[in-house]
Amino acid sequence: MSSSEETPSNFIYDIIRDDLKSGKNDGRLMTRFPPEPNGYLHIGHAKSICVNFNARTLKEGAICNLRFDDTNPAAEDVEYVDSIKEDVRWLGFDWGGNIFFASDYFETLYQFAQRLIQDGKAYVDSQSIEDIRKNRGDFYKPGVNSAYRDRSVEENLDLFQRMRAGEFDEGSHVLRAKIDMASPDLNLRDPLMYRIRKTTHHRTGDAWPIYPIYDFAHGLSDAIEGITHSICTLEFQDHRPLYNWFVENTGPGNQPQQIEFARLNLTYTILSKRNLQKLVESKRVGGWDDPRMPTVSGLRRRGYTAASITNFCERIGVTKRDTVVDVGLLEHSIREDLNAKAPRVLAVLRPLRVVIENMPEGEVHEFEAPYHPKDESFGNRIVPLSRVIYIERDDFLEDPPGKFKRLAPGREVRLRYACLITCNEVVKDDAGEIIELRCTWDPESLGGMPADGRKVKGTIHWVSAAHAIPARVNLYDRLFNKENPMSNPDGVDFLDNLNPDSMETLNECLVEPSLSSAKPGDHFQFERTGYFNLDPLAAKGSYQFNRTITLRDTWAKKGS
Repeated sequence: MSSSEETPSNFIYDIIRDDLKSGKNDGRLMTRFPPEPNGYLHIGHAKSICVNFNARTLKEGAICNLRFDDTNPAAEDVEYVDSIKEDVRWLGFDWGGNIFFASDYFETLYQFAQRLIQDGKAYVDSQSIEDIRKNRGDFYKPGVNSAYRDRSVEENLDLFQRMRAGEFDEGSHVLRAKIDMASPDLNLRDPLMYRIRKTTHHRTGDAWPIYPIYDFAHGLSDAIEGITHSICTLEFQDHRPLYNWFVENTGPGNQPQQIEFARLNLTYTILSKRNLQKLVESKRVGGWDDPRMPTVSGLRRRGYTAASITNFCERIGVTKRDTVVDVGLLEHSIREDLNAKAPRVLAVLRPLRVVIENMPEGEVHEFEAPYHPKDESFGNRIVPLSRVIYIERDDFLEDPPGKFKRLAPGREVRLRYACLITCNEVVKDDAGEIIELRCTWDPESLGGMPADGRKVKGTIHWVSAAHAIPARVNLYDRLFNKENPMSNPDGVDFLDNLNPDSMETLNECLVEPSLSSAKPGDHFQFERTGYFNLDPLAAKGSYQFNRTITLRDTWAKKGS
């Protein structure tokens, strides 16, 4: 961020600074990033990662734990755990040895639950889940006490221990906190703490036939670890009294402070793991790491840099109020980063053959060209020119309009870095399609400047046929063509708002020979075209490039 830009708001850090100044928590600062391993992380999680891990900069020795809230084995997988760790590291953050799982605390949480039963603050309810929901009431009427609410401590302990032993079927019993069924806060109307679920857990196997509910496990996991500031998004604000109740009534000895901030909402984007999973399962995309997905792995594969994402998260700030951020700001962030970092190269995506008739067969001219026009540290590369070259098909028109400045019959243009050529003849096939241009070049214009100083309006990019590397290019664009993909007038499903032009694959592209040394993940600016990266998943020796972003915001031109 430039010094001229206004520092973005971050009320959470203001709270932490005040707490540190007052000596709260004995001067300790510990945060955590607590993902559920039930999907891949997306750009919204990246914001949370930045907020939690960067809080460490507020105090020397501060800690940020990485903790997986793995309390729902039916939806969790080791694949998600591994992908989350990879994403956090790639974004530039390290948790050191501070990696934990809610499942690490299953035995401790079970003991906490028994303590609540012994204190008369929890009971086993044998109603069906449907009846529990119905009897909970709503904002206009209080809940109805369960017929099982006044079971004795002994009976509740016995039933809970037998639930733990696996004696009962799923849905036959749950453990609930005994708080207040008439509370105006629906979350305090005897919330669930445990349910029976005979599903194999990715870490504990079949050791546990019961699993704690997120609201019970989350706050207590924070307390067990000694978290001082439990930072979460606004949807958990209504759960804060319950968070505090569980911690206060089980007495783990530490009371974290829950602070909520507005989650990230982006135009033309969905940030719901459930809906992202629907995209994957319906095969509308190629997987969680499809370059059109807003997942961290998808953005990485598309060519987004870690710096562009963390800079974007810093720019948008941290606020209490829900807003929708223009996705153009994220796109600006990657353009800005790659403009400074990406070497410039020549590539032709839709080739049109050009024969330079007055250049002898086998003759090759070499031109030195900078990799970056404003940074000499990138160095130079050699661009060869031979008798046959390829230009972009869009750079030629047989009958051009008045403002067209590129190649046309009888017109002279500059080949970038090389020389001037003039089109003399257009060769077509039997169907009338242009298959070749026959041109001449001015040998006195080597380097692209005519010896007599004449003016040439157009400059086009090109590659030498004899030296070019065949490549496949995926042109990616926004996945949705609607600013709010989730709006559904007349029952339109969000899948109906998919952009049919979000991906186009070109199989006959050509890139300059300097790219023979490119490594998966390397970024480039294809001159006059856009920013691309060599697909990190491309097979060894293959050249598959993904377009990260166009040079300019083409959506702004559409009036979007």
